[in-house]
Amino acid sequence: MALRVGIVGLPNSGKTTLFNALTQVGAAVTAYADVTAKPNLGMAVIADDRLDRLAEAIGSRKVTPAAIRVVDVPGRAEIPGELRQADALLAVLDGFSEEADPLADLETLRLELVVADREHVDRRLERVRKEAKSGDRAKRQEAELTEKLLAHLDDGHPLSEWIGEIPAELEPLTTKPLIPLENGPNGIDCALEMELAELPEEEAAEFRTGTSALLDVVLRLKEALGLITFFTIGDTEARSWTLQQGQTALAAAESIHSDIARGFIRCETIRWNDLLECGSHAEAARRGLQRLEGKTYVVEDGDVLNIRFNV
Repeated sequence: MALRVGIVGLPNSGKTTLFNALTQVGAAVTAYADVTAKPNLGMAVIADDRLDRLAEAIGSRKVTPAAIRVVDVPGRAEIPGELRQADALLAVLDGFSEEADPLADLETLRLELVVADREHVDRRLERVRKEAKSGDRAKRQEAELTEKLLAHLDDGHPLSEWIGEIPAELEPLTTKPLIPLENGPNGIDCALEMELAELPEEEAAEFRTGTSALLDVVLRLKEALGLITFFTIGDTEARSWTLQQGQTALAAAESIHSDIARGFIRCETIRWNDLLECGSHAEAARRGLQRLEGKTYVVEDGDVLNIRFNV
């Protein structure tokens, strides 16, 4: 499953401009928010030089880099839409207008996310209270917990500051990493990046003084979420995948396909640079550089995995 990222920001901060820079979708950029419009959805490719080198060495016929699923919701945080399924939120801050105050805008966004969670939890509490009238003990306990969560939000605190259990089905916005991105001369020039995204990579690089918006975002996401990259490399396809640091081979299998995880037998593991030097899986195995690992093996950044499974 692709990493999911939502974009939030105040009106005219450059949310959709950043979305276009990351995804090249070409969504309409307007000076007002149409709250009736559907979210903009797109995929942002995560380039990795290691993947291209491995694909060339092995002779893979297809190269599929890891990608980020990006959602840009019209309006503001009061209309979270698909944001609750996001792994992280990008907060676009106005850094270009005369009256720009990025720090104040960030605090406003944080408050809006608290308000959005407060309304969401309140609706959940109303439903759970009705269900608890049946006398179900679990529902009564959930209602009590939800009341405490609502009181915490009423005090203006995000749920990231809550100590204790939070029902997974709530999918709160305020527990997600919020990554500030200033749109302006002291941050990312989203308008320029949107234009450069339409050019070939080599040509676009000539107009930049630093990294691309996509690379900047990827680096910040990796740091915020603790992400690593692993690879699956074969004659048919070379592919990269993202995984959270500390996750196991079984989690890697699940990210590829649930059937692979369900039928997991073992995992053949090679370091990417060893496979690159050997030029084939067979040669890496002959040199003793391929290891057999089980479900609990903790995947490392740069691992090349070949998961054996039987469903």
